Amino acid sequence: MGKMRKNRNGYYTNRHSCFLLQYHLVLITKYRHPVLVGELEKDLVEYTKNFFKERGLVIIEVNCDRDHIHILFEAPPQISLSEFVNAYKTGSSRTMRKNHAEFLAPYYWKPYFWSMSYFVGTVSDRSEAVVAKYIQNQKIND
Repeated sequence: MGKMRKNRNGYYTNRHSCFLLQYHLVLITKYRHPVLVGELEKDLVEYTKNFFKERGLVIIEVNCDRDHIHILFEAPPQISLSEFVNAYKTGSSRTMRKNHAEFLAPYYWKPYFWSMSYFVGTVSDRSEAVVAKYIQNQKIND
């Protein structure tokens, strides 16, 4: 999809459009198992940043709580959100299960990681800061 760059007005442009499309994505672990902790959490966040960057999408904010991840990102209009989310879920699931098999074994005896469902909502530039702050504050104080 190529790298997205904002113009001086804060909008992205391509050959045929001017846009600012922001999305709030929430994925929940299968059975809401609290596995997004420690090294797995760090690896998932790093995987997420790389996955989005490689596809030319801009992450504004990302954070995990024990059983879910929040991602606030910007994307071009031609993206198929459902295909993108499914590709992310598949890739991140395989990578986390491969790299953290021993840790995940007590939680998942089948090749599971994410719940089948997810939440995605649009965010306007006026509410971006509010959603970003909400995501930053997701971590439960231990």
